[in-house]
Amino acid sequence: MSAPRPAAAPAADVPGALTLEGVSKRYAGNADPSVDDLSLSIAPGELVALVGASGSGKTTTLRIAAGYEAPDRGRVLTADERGSRDITHEPPQRRGFGMVFQHYALFPHMRVEENVAFGLEARGVGKAERLARARESLAGVGLGDKAARPVQALSGGEQQRVALARALVIAPRVLLLDEPLSNLDPTLRQTMRDELRLTLRRSGVTALFVTHDQEDAFAVADRVAMLSRGRLLQVGSPEALYHTPATREVAEFVGRAVMLPAEQRGDRVAITVEGVTLEAPARQPDGVARGPVSAVLRPESLVLALNLSAPAWRGEVLGRRFAGGHTVYRVRLANGAEVEVTGDGYGAAEGARTGVQLSGVPVAVVPA
Repeated sequence: MSAPRPAAAPAADVPGALTLEGVSKRYAGNADPSVDDLSLSIAPGELVALVGASGSGKTTTLRIAAGYEAPDRGRVLTADERGSRDITHEPPQRRGFGMVFQHYALFPHMRVEENVAFGLEARGVGKAERLARARESLAGVGLGDKAARPVQALSGGEQQRVALARALVIAPRVLLLDEPLSNLDPTLRQTMRDELRLTLRRSGVTALFVTHDQEDAFAVADRVAMLSRGRLLQVGSPEALYHTPATREVAEFVGRAVMLPAEQRGDRVAITVEGVTLEAPARQPDGVARGPVSAVLRPESLVLALNLSAPAWRGEVLGRRFAGGHTVYRVRLANGAEVEVTGDGYGAAEGARTGVQLSGVPVAVVPA
């Protein structure tokens, strides 16, 4: 598919920033809040992903931003060239936001262009103009030739783009997306990640989207905000969450990792397994208090030992998987911990005894 062109927006339309300020929400009958004192600011034109396990508060946060839920405490603010505005108690239709729902919410009895034009009709735009703008928006997502088709005749990926075109056609101040890629098969999902980021970036819209899939978040977002039990654990670039997680929970959720007790020695971290101590440069986020720590060992942090005369942790190969340019081995160490190890070209068989060494790349350190 050719790269989509951006849907045109009125020149006066400037993407607005979105700020959630100390937002909390507790539902009746729940002991714990769904959202707990959450503060998050999104710059104009920025793409931010909310990630976390089921029940972490992602969708509730999005619904508060959209106006479908009212917070118990806190404020929702938006800003543009005219200044900041408190929209905490404004209904969804007055916020000027676009919304892409998880199941797209398309009208099966309408043509594609009619689906996209629906939001303009609700805003009083005349038929000729709204259909023209709908076709322009469809061209912006690579569906200009599908405008007259029944929406049910489209593939899942095409329907996802129709939902995106419908949200963008109103030139929203902020675009909110609820699990926009969850209904796509794995192959199409990878393609649509790139298409979604390209379309959002070209449109210049400020976007907040919810996903439980870290790969979706990393591929699309400028920054990622991780929630757990309604609280915001860390906000930063995908690289920051992967390389310098602030907590064990972030480290375990993002990427593949095993935590082992460790000792911080200045700018290095020492990890001891069954009397064998190995060291590597340490990565630690700013502002984290010193104390007992754990090392975050990812597959690229470890290698199988070719030279067993050098210090190495002893282990047994439990399994292996081919990962394109390299092979990843699952190894049980002598202390019972199971780690994943990058082992390019070593050819270690399952059940083989081996050694494991640190690869030399910096290792993230989190509070134990």
